[in-house]
Amino acid sequence: MTQIIDGKAIAAQIKEDLKTRIAALPAQPGLAVILVGDDPASKVYVGNKVKACEAVGIKSYESRLPAKATQDEIAAEIKAFNDNKHVHGILLQLPVPDHLDSEALVQSIAPEKDVDGLSITNAGKLILGHTDGLVPCTPQGSMRLIKTVKQDLSGLNAVVIGRSNLFGKPMAQLLLRENCTVTTAHSRTKNLEEICRNADILVAAVGREKMVKGEWVKDGAIVIDVGINRQDNGKLCGDVDFDAVSDKAFAITPVPGGVGPMTIACLLENTVKAFEAQSNKNSLAA
Repeated sequence: MTQIIDGKAIAAQIKEDLKTRIAALPAQPGLAVILVGDDPASKVYVGNKVKACEAVGIKSYESRLPAKATQDEIAAEIKAFNDNKHVHGILLQLPVPDHLDSEALVQSIAPEKDVDGLSITNAGKLILGHTDGLVPCTPQGSMRLIKTVKQDLSGLNAVVIGRSNLFGKPMAQLLLRENCTVTTAHSRTKNLEEICRNADILVAAVGREKMVKGEWVKDGAIVIDVGINRQDNGKLCGDVDFDAVSDKAFAITPVPGGVGPMTIACLLENTVKAFEAQSNKNSLAA
């Protein structure tokens, strides 16, 4: 019988563990979230992150800027949070309006406060196998879900559909770290269906409704669905045809209730990790 991986329950346990961990800290960790513009989905995401912070004992700092805000105005806001000793993590909610250079803004976040794990420093640490960097939250959460199903991933074939800096590339690196043989597939990949059929672990993150069909999936595969798509009937679905694939997979994440809750849980965990690293650095400098 196919195992439905309950990301909501696993994320709830992570948050409970964080409450205990945070309560024992000498000070309160702080997370700054910067929202530019009025994108409805981004507003919801930011609201959920703020609520999650309050629930575990992290102090949240919100900065909401108008859509017409300039590059310099946002950069100044980031610098202020970089310099604020009470802020240990900074998150720029993406996407930002088109007139802004999001890459330059992300890279201006101090690496030790880059809880999205997108700075060149943190990306480099991930590639080189260093464990002291901050890893992007969604791939980190996806890996946690995989490991609840199977601990030893050595030698397994893993296919990641998607090559974004936010998810696809770091996900591939995390799978390599677990000694998987990794294929990164994307919009120009030939014979995608055939490649997916060889996967012991299949991770879909392309933003295309129910793209991965049942016949694409190997019997007994672990399937992680990162996509969130709104159907014509208003309901959410993933990049995987859940009903068809769940007949073949050993384990699969649902949408919603799979990867999504883990992203926020790992963001909170990254904030605490950042706090601990900065506190340790400050104590050594004292």
